[in-house]
Amino acid sequence: MEKFKSEMRSDPLDACYLDIASLGWEPSSFEGIQTKVLYMDPQSGMSTIMFKMAPGAVVPAHEHTALEQTYMIEGSLVDEQGVVTAGNYVWRPAGNTHKAWAPDGALFLSFFMKPNRFLDGAKFFTEKDSK
Repeated sequence: MEKFKSEMRSDPLDACYLDIASLGWEPSSFEGIQTKVLYMDPQSGMSTIMFKMAPGAVVPAHEHTALEQTYMIEGSLVDEQGVVTAGNYVWRPAGNTHKAWAPDGALFLSFFMKPNRFLDGAKFFTEKDSK
């Protein structure tokens, strides 16, 4: 990601345009979940990440340590609190805890103010390994 950014910007105050289709999907540590990191600020933990989940893939129980926003592009994401479907949006406040799954697969864009904390200790996308 840093290499791609530096190739596109000559000045740190320039806009950073990304050709999303040309970015490869990166595997995650969770089966059936791939990501494209579109923005990440290591200092604040803020990030924008596109997720692709295979049918039946699960994001284990985790806590949102700050506001998280998700726009669903395709498919759906289900948890104990509800369902977000294609063309719809959900946000979660800091302290919200849930497990999510994609019964029929999903493609979505999420905006994180800070990294999530996974309840089983797993490290995933924005969370730094503090051990």
